[in-house]
Amino acid sequence: MTVSRALSDHPNVRPDTRKAVQDHARKVGYVKNAAAKAMRGDGTKIVGLLLPNIVNEFYARFANTLAQSCEDLSLHLIIHLTNDDPETELRAFERLHEVQAMSVIHVPAPGAVRNVSAHLNGVNVIQLIREQNMGQPVSSILVEDHRAIGEAVQHLAGLGHQSIGYIGADERLSSGRARRAAFEAGLASAGLARDDRLITLGAPDFSTGQRNAARLLATGNVTAIVCGGFEISNGVLSVFLEADQDVVQGMGFVGYGDPSYYAWLGGGVSTIAMQVDELAQEAARLAACPAEEQPVNRRAFEASFVARNTHLAPMRGGG
Repeated sequence: MTVSRALSDHPNVRPDTRKAVQDHARKVGYVKNAAAKAMRGDGTKIVGLLLPNIVNEFYARFANTLAQSCEDLSLHLIIHLTNDDPETELRAFERLHEVQAMSVIHVPAPGAVRNVSAHLNGVNVIQLIREQNMGQPVSSILVEDHRAIGEAVQHLAGLGHQSIGYIGADERLSSGRARRAAFEAGLASAGLARDDRLITLGAPDFSTGQRNAARLLATGNVTAIVCGGFEISNGVLSVFLEADQDVVQGMGFVGYGDPSYYAWLGGGVSTIAMQVDELAQEAARLAACPAEEQPVNRRAFEASFVARNTHLAPMRGGG
């Protein structure tokens, strides 16, 4: 039993004995059997992370910080990419169930949840950014961006913009609904009327931003655009950077998310910034607790409006 206790870091085993046993175990390639640990009721220390993608810098940085935090807490992180597809998400939950994951941190895919609850028994579920009914109480870590989006709209209005467009995620996402409401509240606070022709919604991806930005610019009715999503923001920005100088001259732009290049591109891109590292560290802290010991938490981290070069024409070579 001394060997078993030494491998499990039992405090009753002398430190020098424990170290000698563990060093020899590493030398011969011994690893603990996760399934056996789960059967004994010890828990697997496995944490699943379900993200739509790791293309945008927000998700990539979140995953990196979470991985570091999990390492510090002796947790084993497994990452699945869902591409915002409910079927892919379901398969990820099934695989995490197979390995007896103790916690799952996930960005819920849009659409109805189907058959997921069967894989959540005894699992500490933590929703990130978005909220969705999982059929049982779950924790959530959210971004409170209402004030920041309102400040962005008021900033644009203060620069003289009267026709401000919005491109965001559609009503299937809780974050999409909340950000649109924040934009409309910002218009009201700035004394501007809402024009539904200037509000465009879609999937939270690059093509939604690109397609709708091109359409809004083509109408000639919009003088500024506020973005309501990470990849949407990149899609809109690509249109601004590729458009003719005459088309974007004097146009206002506020992105969503603060990738590193926003700080210097064209003198700096105005945007809604999030506390990415803090979100990830809190997620790791919640994930470290077994489901039976973890009360349901709902944590919100305040976003901020970062005012930089709101007019993007100088990006094209400037002046």
